[in-house]
Amino acid sequence: MTDLQLQIAFSMVRGMHPRQAEEILIRTGSEAAFFAMSERDLAETLGASGKIIARPYRDELLERARAETEFVTRSAIRPLYFADAAYPQRMLECDDAPLMLYTLGTANLNAAHTLSIVGTRNATLYGTTFIERLVTDLSEKLDDVLIVSGLAVGCDVTAHIAALNCGIPTAGVVAHGLDMIYPAAHRRWASRMVHEGGAVLTDYPHLTRPVKGNFLARNRIVAAMCDALVVAESASTHGGALHTARLGAAYGREVFALPGRTSDQFSAGCNALIRNHTAQLCESADDIIRALGWTQRPDAPVQKTLFPELNPEQLSVIEYIRNHGEAQVNALTAALGIPVGKLMAILVDLEFKGLLMAMPGSRYRLM
Repeated sequence: MTDLQLQIAFSMVRGMHPRQAEEILIRTGSEAAFFAMSERDLAETLGASGKIIARPYRDELLERARAETEFVTRSAIRPLYFADAAYPQRMLECDDAPLMLYTLGTANLNAAHTLSIVGTRNATLYGTTFIERLVTDLSEKLDDVLIVSGLAVGCDVTAHIAALNCGIPTAGVVAHGLDMIYPAAHRRWASRMVHEGGAVLTDYPHLTRPVKGNFLARNRIVAAMCDALVVAESASTHGGALHTARLGAAYGREVFALPGRTSDQFSAGCNALIRNHTAQLCESADDIIRALGWTQRPDAPVQKTLFPELNPEQLSVIEYIRNHGEAQVNALTAALGIPVGKLMAILVDLEFKGLLMAMPGSRYRLM
């Protein structure tokens, strides 16, 4: 029987968490001793009774662990036991951390700057633009960054894709075993994450399906393995993103939320977090860097022009929006005398240059 099989079996003891596990291992001496002891000896050693000491139960765990060990070895999965140095050390601060994580990929889960990003599955342009800009800015201003999310539709996958596009590692925490990827449409992103320095990870053994309760349990890992957590958008005050945010706050993590107008459906949850002082208002990467005291990478000694290669009409759009804070398409057309068709082409080009951000209601702001 291998050490890995014993560790997996021990991690499968129902309700077992790091502090309890450490106490049991101190008293018994090792995982091997825990499984080898008779019921009487284990009861005396632990001063406990119940299912945990029952011989049939421990034998069942060893058999389940044998099958999982075979799958892990066959599938090139990297198991991270809670006593391993590569296990995310931030998680050990949390009472409900799993003893074992199953990972695909080589990401350093103890990166110096680890940020979790969550939000609605129905992300709007406002939310996705914010996430893309946030991840880009972090990648440019910090070394050793890891972006964590849940590989779900909407804000989650936007965060993963943004990290991939910036060339920084990203870890997706899934609510099922690693014999599948859910949703199936995200297999290509999961594959890129694994092969480009990131990871896909779970605390569930293979053959575990993505049932509803698993997603809520998965949220604790997203919340626990980071320094800070950002909620980009959420329509509900009781949804999964808000659940993750509250877990993060309970774990002592810095929680941030992107504010929105009171009339914006998918900002209701974020606004509630800010109003209830669960989250800090976040408009940019600088808010996070400042709050956590992160040290920025020294600026490259290259002076960038403020508005590179803009023609007079583009400059007039920029100047109008700068003076008014934001502007709608109709207002820009009326004020500048630029036909709508030509104006839309200008706005798209300025977005592409990273100078404008599109908002709901055909509104635009400077980046």
